Amino acid sequence: MLRSTAFIIAAVAAMTCPAQAQTYPTKPIRMIVPFAPGGGSDISARTMTDALGQALGTTIVVDNRPGAGSVLGADIASKSLPDGYTLFLGNISMAFNAALYKKLPFNAIRDFAPISLATEQPNIIVAHPSLPAKNFKEFVALARSQPGKLTYASAGLGSGTHLAMEMLMMSQKISLIHVPYKGTGPAVTALLGNETNAFMSTFASALPHVKSNRLRGIAVTTKARAAPLPDVPTVAESGVPGFEYATWYGVLAPSGTPRPIIDKVNKAMVATLSAPEMKERYARQGMDATPGTPAEFVKLLREETDKWARVVREAKIPQQ
Repeated sequence: MLRSTAFIIAAVAAMTCPAQAQTYPTKPIRMIVPFAPGGGSDISARTMTDALGQALGTTIVVDNRPGAGSVLGADIASKSLPDGYTLFLGNISMAFNAALYKKLPFNAIRDFAPISLATEQPNIIVAHPSLPAKNFKEFVALARSQPGKLTYASAGLGSGTHLAMEMLMMSQKISLIHVPYKGTGPAVTALLGNETNAFMSTFASALPHVKSNRLRGIAVTTKARAAPLPDVPTVAESGVPGFEYATWYGVLAPSGTPRPIIDKVNKAMVATLSAPEMKERYARQGMDATPGTPAEFVKLLREETDKWARVVREAKIPQQ
């Protein structure tokens, strides 16, 4: 009788999932953003939600849940009902946190179902104009001539701006003093005030200051140069082949969300983010719209988790 009951339940579930996908969504969707309003994650989410909601035939409400470097919001999302009505705007911090924390209340690979990558944002190494280094090679040469004397800002211990700079220093065998701040904004302000020598900033935050010559663009961290600053070379073409660092953002659902719903949201995301007007809206924010398949997003998440675990280990960054 137990076997018969289990078979009936499985059969009903198999018939219900396609039906759910056909009618989904029938109410507003919540998109959890694990950072405060105004940052890259919030911008990435709010730029897409109206158009994505229209594509799905509903309203998508952004729910900011900042705290513990995105851990709080991710934990809430991972434990939400897997019915398609809670989505999560994750970012590269999901890969960082797996290496930075001894114990997390969730597993980024096991407890989430990736839907699609949404956007990427290049970073740019910027320096105060008083620093006697006009380009990346001169910056490295200066750091080698003064080991342990130059300083670099970060958006906080364990942030992407910290880990990526550690990765760069290891590749070039240079040593700079790390000065962590409470976010990108304070780090940029400190650099503008000449409190530090350099900062690997998110592109959007540094762009206006580079254009006004208040900061000097040293190198862009992505494979290709950034269109708004075509004269600033990449780190890779400046003598570090293969170096790449971009802040990525993507949409996930709690693990167990029916596959037909995942596929429906993915299809809507790809259509929405591929539209020329949406690409232009993101470009104005210093971001690139980069939708893809769930499989591609899973692959990226696994690769990034392994990559940053090596950086944390080799840089001897203590776990929290």
